[in-house]
Amino acid sequence: MSENAKEQQPQMDSNRPIFDLHRVYAKNSSLETPHSPDIFRAKWEPELKVNFDTKTSKIADDMYEVALRITITCKNDEQTAFICEVTQAGLFQMRNIPNEAGEFLLGGTAPNILFPYAREFISNLVARATFPQLNLAPINFEALFRARKAQQEAQAAAANKDEKAEEPKAE
Repeated sequence: MSENAKEQQPQMDSNRPIFDLHRVYAKNSSLETPHSPDIFRAKWEPELKVNFDTKTSKIADDMYEVALRITITCKNDEQTAFICEVTQAGLFQMRNIPNEAGEFLLGGTAPNILFPYAREFISNLVARATFPQLNLAPINFEALFRARKAQQEAQAAAANKDEKAEEPKAE
């Protein structure tokens, strides 16, 4: 390799886009079984309600924490069998990536990476409480991110249209 090529290599590497997972960890978890042991005697016909959200925090210049929180409320015969909440987090390094792509990586791709860890954690917690196995279906966070972004853009466009309609016309 020529000396010129060797000198250019480090500069090229410092400009290349980076999106890298550094660590996955459980940030918070809880399992409540408010009606045990009575709930175990009832016929098991559960109704599940699943809520989730993500939160992104900038930790350093190129380091971000993405936290995926999943809350599951299980009712059986109108009584709460359990409430399970898990916050699975990850540290992601992101450098030399345009803002729009970065938003997608942190808001769509990172939760997709974290979800299998959260799903396994939830399954284990519920099993330790001796409830039947709970396997959450996969969630496509990238598609949800795109849909939410499209909805926000549509709302912004509608708001701009409303503002223009309210402006008085010069005579």
